[in-house]
Amino acid sequence: MKKSEMTEHHIIFAFILFSLAIFIPTLHANVLEEDEGYWKTHVVEFDPYWRKRAKIAQVDNEEAYFRDPYAVSGNLTSSVSELIVEKKPGRNLRGSRGKDKKCLATNPIDKCWRCDPNWAKNRQKLVRCVQGFGQKAVGGKGGPLYVVTDSSDDELVNLKPGTLRHAVTRQGPLWIIFARSMLITLKQELIMSSNKTIDGRGVQVYIANGAGITIQFVKNIIIHGIKIYNIKVRSGGMIRDSESHYGFRTVSDGDGISIFGASIVWIDHVSMRNCSDGLIDAIMGSTAITISNSHFTDHNEAMLFGASDSFPHDTLMQVTLVFNHFGKRMVQRMPRCRMGFFHVVNNDYTHWEMYAIGGSKNPTIISEGNRFIGPNNIHAKQITKREYSPESVWSNWQWRSIKDEYMNGAYFVESGPELKNRPFSRGKMMTARPGSYVGRLTRYAGSLKCRVGKPC
Repeated sequence: MKKSEMTEHHIIFAFILFSLAIFIPTLHANVLEEDEGYWKTHVVEFDPYWRKRAKIAQVDNEEAYFRDPYAVSGNLTSSVSELIVEKKPGRNLRGSRGKDKKCLATNPIDKCWRCDPNWAKNRQKLVRCVQGFGQKAVGGKGGPLYVVTDSSDDELVNLKPGTLRHAVTRQGPLWIIFARSMLITLKQELIMSSNKTIDGRGVQVYIANGAGITIQFVKNIIIHGIKIYNIKVRSGGMIRDSESHYGFRTVSDGDGISIFGASIVWIDHVSMRNCSDGLIDAIMGSTAITISNSHFTDHNEAMLFGASDSFPHDTLMQVTLVFNHFGKRMVQRMPRCRMGFFHVVNNDYTHWEMYAIGGSKNPTIISEGNRFIGPNNIHAKQITKREYSPESVWSNWQWRSIKDEYMNGAYFVESGPELKNRPFSRGKMMTARPGSYVGRLTRYAGSLKCRVGKPC
């Protein structure tokens, strides 16, 4: 063979190899698209540091798991019932600020703290108010206040004191507040350490136009009173996750809040919209979570609870969604669940384009006292969506609707045996239809405009 011919063959062979290098991974990626947890699972499996963290978190998650989730659901339902039907003297939907003054608190969580004019001096009393599966969350209680004074996020390893990133990576409990209103654009994902509270009350805090918040292999986190929107995918790199460690991170997925193998988490009075991936995703066996009093708009796939059908630890997942408003331009996944136990109670679903609540792999979903206002599209009236299983299988899944209110043709397809002799379904249920009260219970969902020295 002539030298010129050999060169030509080499060029052709090199081009074929180059083409396969592009084409084969593309085929592989398309197959793995169906397994949403695959890439997230493999991000950490080869890093000894994160493997160690994962083992510790698994123990914490198992300890946080409630052996009787129905009892937890029952306690929450009972407290809502007492407030609405006024079983106790002096309790009503508006609450009380004192003599002849009205408080704007309209649900049990808010009534616990919003009527106190000294809330700013007693910030850590907020931990008394959490209900549902995240009820043990105390965040940074017992630790000092950390005041964020700098909205920048330029340093990812050698962190600048006064920044939010510096605050959330400190060792030990911290109650993090803000010196003034600020817009924080995160250059890369904000990785939180355990025992932290982010408390935006009294100012307006925006996490926007950059990366989101990651709660990975930690426990005891509270996020309260901030706005999160326009969250982007970021390239990753060297990022500090604690005082004693930083390491390489791959591309972040664009979640507003990513709960990854974590436990005892409370998200309250957060406003969220328009994130590249999910608004709030909880995966990899995360559990003991309450998401309350929050307002969600302008998003497609809102919440994913459990990312892989093949990850058995998601059976530990327990999440309470309560007093939230799913508002304008919402499409689907409010939430979408795998395995686990999910109590969806007294939420206001005023908009969806495809469906509201979905799932696969036999999750238990108790929908209780929600208001569902169906879209005008006659093909999207169904609230529920079951995926990847025939009716002969999903008909045994425990999906029940209790005292929900359906409007504009919305309907919930139930499955599984009827709930009997459960703590929340007999004796502790209010006699009135709680769904009809949802407009009031969720009236102040989202970030609040609290003023220091006055009831919020």
